[in-house]
Amino acid sequence: MVFGSFLTPSAEQPERVLDLARLTEQVGLDLVSVQDHPYQARFLDTWTLLSVIAAMTSGITVTPNVANLPLRPPVLLARSVATLDLLSRGRVELGLGAGGFFEAIAAVGGPRLDPRRAVDALEEGIRIIRAIWDVNGGTVRIDGGHYRVWGAHPGPAPAHDVGIWVGAYKKRMLGLTGRLADGWLPSSPYASPDRLPAMNRTIDAAAEEAGRDPAEIRRLYNIVGRFAQRGTGFLQGPADMWAEQLAELVIDQRFGGFIVMGDDPEVLRRFAGEVAPAVRELVAAEDSTRDPEPTSASPAAVGSPAAAGSPACADAVGGVAADTAARSAATATGAGGAPGLAVVPTPDDGLRLSDRQAWDETTRPTGPAADPDRAYTAHEQASGRHLVDVHDGLRAELERMRDLIEQVTAGRTDPGAARDHINQMTIRQNNWTVGTYCESYCRIVTTHHTIEDRSVFPHLRHADPRLAPVIDRLGQEHVAIHGVIEQIDRALVAFVSGPDGDKQLREATDLLTDTLLSHLAYEERELVEPLARLGFY
Repeated sequence: MVFGSFLTPSAEQPERVLDLARLTEQVGLDLVSVQDHPYQARFLDTWTLLSVIAAMTSGITVTPNVANLPLRPPVLLARSVATLDLLSRGRVELGLGAGGFFEAIAAVGGPRLDPRRAVDALEEGIRIIRAIWDVNGGTVRIDGGHYRVWGAHPGPAPAHDVGIWVGAYKKRMLGLTGRLADGWLPSSPYASPDRLPAMNRTIDAAAEEAGRDPAEIRRLYNIVGRFAQRGTGFLQGPADMWAEQLAELVIDQRFGGFIVMGDDPEVLRRFAGEVAPAVRELVAAEDSTRDPEPTSASPAAVGSPAAAGSPACADAVGGVAADTAARSAATATGAGGAPGLAVVPTPDDGLRLSDRQAWDETTRPTGPAADPDRAYTAHEQASGRHLVDVHDGLRAELERMRDLIEQVTAGRTDPGAARDHINQMTIRQNNWTVGTYCESYCRIVTTHHTIEDRSVFPHLRHADPRLAPVIDRLGQEHVAIHGVIEQIDRALVAFVSGPDGDKQLREATDLLTDTLLSHLAYEERELVEPLARLGFY
């Protein structure tokens, strides 16, 4: 098994991206991957970034997650991959995708394809890439409907047999994966655990029809999660729960690798130090209880000849499916969501630490009631799930901020150093006047969208005017939150200069805690269903 990171190539903080890549290797993970959206002006170029990461590391594997084929012609992509693989001594794999955001691709000069034609182009591209790598195969002559390579000389050959891992979700892409790919690389926000068995079966059937052993196809999973003391769903809880759920995917669904999405250093440390070793132990323990029987060979691990893989596919994901069912049941019984919507907004527990309030909570408006007969697709529900994930990141930062303030009041941390650290947090940098979701979305949760160029609130207001009172109130609360955060900064200054600085600092921290947690719960309660129904742009 392999474990890795999935980083956002933010051009605003290039050194931070490199620091996270270094950390990925330092904590013992096997793989660092970067999303590839060449049309996104706020992102670093993925291939240049991967080259720098490979140069500054010594043993970790690098891969795009996934390369945008429509904007990276297959011959040039094949030679770029082979070159970096040679220079890094065999540390490159190729995550590959059909594109997806066709308007954005066309806007920068790429082909304007529909989904069916994009799959056809990807199939041609894979054949061309493999032909370029095959230096013993003779002149490349492929005359396809999207690419014509006629007379190209193959080479260079990569240093090792580079795997082509396809990001696939729908039937035709899954079939292509089974016929042609070396691996499958889905992401949990778009392929939840309960969907994996059916998708796996589609890949297996296509592989068998093509005369391939399904065990040849490596299964890796991009995952989003949050560490918490109490478990509330898939990868929403303590590290041992993460390990149990991921081990089930190895045992039941034959996944051989997990790549954690996001840019939180603490998540990377815990994923490497607590989750990965526990998953390996659980899988080894399960394997030791099985009677030895002849099985087909499992795919080789990245950068290692060790086998990785597990027994045959099951129809459900055990505890993971149970968690999903529990979340759905909670929503159906009125846990702040809508019938049929398996994304549960975080409830407000009503606990308040401060005797002050930034606003009157009793005056908050409520949006339109959800249609009880409305069904939501997994893709629609991903928008609301991402909102909760973003908020969970802010809640985690709030916990770290409170811990930092406690260190200041206990004399273990200098107030100036605390101010510097807090100013680097997303919770401090965020421009609350335009909304938590649209400003912090791409910084906290790695996605495949260009949402930072758009504004969620105006879209929702336009799409459903009944939401206007809620949107107005959320905007007002964003302004108030900004002011409360400023009080923290002033209290840190007063801690040094004033006689009651300790009291001011604690009071400001308690007020921020009450204000932020109350607001996030309200925003989720009011926006999770509209985001599923209306989308975010």
